[in-house]
Amino acid sequence: MVSRLHGPNMVSPFAGWPMQLGLLLGLLVSMVVVWGLDRPRGRWGRTLRKRFLFGIPWGTVVCVSGVIAVYLFVQDGWNHWYNPVTVAFASWSYLYPLGMLTGPFSHVGPSHLLGNMTSTLAVAPLAEYYFGHYPPNDGETSFSSWRTNPWVRAFVLFPLGVVTIGLLTSIFSWGPVIGFSGVFFAFVGFALVRYPLGTVIALSVQTVVSTLYSAFHDPQTIAHATTSFSRPWWYGIAIQGHTMGFFLGAVAGVYLLRSRGVRPSALRVWAGGFVVLVSSSLWALWWYRGMETFVLFRALGVLFVLTLATLLAVAVRTTDQRTFSPSARQVGTVLLLIPIIIMAGVAAPLNLTTVHRNRADALDTGVTVGDYTVTYAENVPNRKVSVIDVSVGGETTDVNTSGVIVINPDREIWSREVSKGQLAYAGGATVRVGGVGWAKTVKVRRTGWTVTGGSAAYQVWIRSPKGRWKHVFSSDSVTASPVLAGNNVSIVPRKGRFVLRLSKNNSTVGTAPIPGKNSTVTIDGIRFTRKKNNHIIAAVNDTRIEVTKKEQYGG
Repeated sequence: MVSRLHGPNMVSPFAGWPMQLGLLLGLLVSMVVVWGLDRPRGRWGRTLRKRFLFGIPWGTVVCVSGVIAVYLFVQDGWNHWYNPVTVAFASWSYLYPLGMLTGPFSHVGPSHLLGNMTSTLAVAPLAEYYFGHYPPNDGETSFSSWRTNPWVRAFVLFPLGVVTIGLLTSIFSWGPVIGFSGVFFAFVGFALVRYPLGTVIALSVQTVVSTLYSAFHDPQTIAHATTSFSRPWWYGIAIQGHTMGFFLGAVAGVYLLRSRGVRPSALRVWAGGFVVLVSSSLWALWWYRGMETFVLFRALGVLFVLTLATLLAVAVRTTDQRTFSPSARQVGTVLLLIPIIIMAGVAAPLNLTTVHRNRADALDTGVTVGDYTVTYAENVPNRKVSVIDVSVGGETTDVNTSGVIVINPDREIWSREVSKGQLAYAGGATVRVGGVGWAKTVKVRRTGWTVTGGSAAYQVWIRSPKGRWKHVFSSDSVTASPVLAGNNVSIVPRKGRFVLRLSKNNSTVGTAPIPGKNSTVTIDGIRFTRKKNNHIIAAVNDTRIEVTKKEQYGG
């Protein structure tokens, strides 16, 4: 119906600024109506002003603004919104302090940034409300000390606590981590112990905030059926970083409960924790299994979340001295601290490993940009996963990888930035490297030929910002399934060129370069003609058959 009304070249009246304006007016009218209904009691304003300076969660505003500023000005997202510099700002190693400092506050792209920020805007105000800008205990005055000063609490102490949690999630990370999600889970853990139901509702609000933003930014979306390269949605989730953030927030929340003498319901905390952690995918435990194969331990993940919710309920309940002895309170505290200690114990040796120069030299066939090397390799050990050889339950940390690799021994960086599968789908990619105050874009290109009944022979080139294309990789030759007069036809990559090879009984009969469009080459009486559509047809007497065609890319 829509296509008949508007046609392919007409603009829908339901797109653009009219709908954006309508959305804003609708939201405003709805809020005014509800505010008018509740205004006689004035409950909302009084409640917020009781805990917040002028009723606004300033600490959340400061933190979100700071993270966005890192993306725009440190990662160069201001100039490259969809392609910021990421490789320099992940937590690679203790020997690379800049990455450790910036990792928890940097993001890999706009969707990563906006996802974490909308989640933070939903949950962080609840955590800040629990923290409060004003003293919660009777008899304390707001300006009796710097710790009770609402301005200090809103603009210094709360943001300082957020930065501290972020740094701890980075320091205790198991391998490179980038993103604010560890801090988000700290907000969740902190708020859950005091307001379990409120935290569940806040997570639902995150979906509302995200939908409102999407509706305003893109009022109408037209989608077409396409092929694409994708990995499972759970690939890349830093579960250990999220778990560490959750425990750190929970410990801080339980400490505040005890200092204020609050007695929450263990059942509510357990139920709220289980619902929140499941809905936020903390159960998605996964690992590598092959080049582009990954395994999700769904049942184990649910048991993991149940354990976390139970630990939280026990720790919260042991804040009640009239039900448990002081020793029980200590047990509750230890139950939360043990996972943090274990995770820190694993993180320390992992983050003390280095990218040795002899390892980097083995892949030093690419282009150099500043102190970075960008290259392409296949079936090589992933130096940031295969740090320590461990095998458990049939899974192993001895993981190989293929794709565009960025190496920087000075910064302890070894990163597979573009996978073999991604490059095969798109045919090209860009990789941005840099540091504070500088950034460069490196381009990668793949060209190949797919044989009939077989796979592809391909080659990869890389170009630095001011350099020429450099050939960095050639695949093995591939053989087509059709047999022509007893001969096999193969495509052979040779240092930037592709060659047709005719062979019989494992002996080469002859070779010739791939012909140009609408051109023909002949090998031992067999004619190979390249059509305009980049298909090569072999002709023997009156027989015609396609033997290969140029790779087509979807990106």
